[in-house]
Amino acid sequence: MVEVSQISEFGKILIFLITGIILVGLIFLLNRLIAPNNPTPEKLTSYECGEEPTGNAWLPFNSRFYVIALIFLLFDVEMVFIFPWATVFGSHEIIAADARWGWFSLAEMFIFLGILILGLVYVWVKGDLDWIKPKPAIPATNTNIPTSLYDQINKEQSVFKVRAFALEPVVATAATAPVASTAGPAPIRKPMFKPTFKKPADE
Repeated sequence: MVEVSQISEFGKILIFLITGIILVGLIFLLNRLIAPNNPTPEKLTSYECGEEPTGNAWLPFNSRFYVIALIFLLFDVEMVFIFPWATVFGSHEIIAADARWGWFSLAEMFIFLGILILGLVYVWVKGDLDWIKPKPAIPATNTNIPTSLYDQINKEQSVFKVRAFALEPVVATAATAPVASTAGPAPIRKPMFKPTFKKPADE
């Protein structure tokens, strides 16, 4: 009789994770017990690749680092696709079986590199690779509205006055401006028509 495994595949993964966590914890504990602990001001300074650190390590991070790192990561990951292409293109067995594989892989790689070069040219022309941009980009619109119209609208808006906030309801009349009423809640308006109900005619 064949014995059935009592541990499922997920159970094996759980045991593997628990073992990894225990081993990492043991290594940290062993490091804490054995390694010498002699902190000095020189050791506690931030590491800057051999340079003398100046100022505080907690500084605002320039967002251009993120843009350049993202562009580098994009092109670096895309280079991974060149390795399988080189394997297919340089395989004499595959090309000997069918010569069209060589031309197909060559054309495919030219298309792939063309897309990458277009992306690089776009980023370059846009100026994302320039650390210090020579000219600030001033936003402009293609509308034909004159600036005097904007000035006129701004002047008209300055005439309007904001009413003070009041908890009492406001009753508007035709003769006077809106005034806050202090007599109590507004009266309930009656409907303008009186509904009438007719009895159905007897058949």
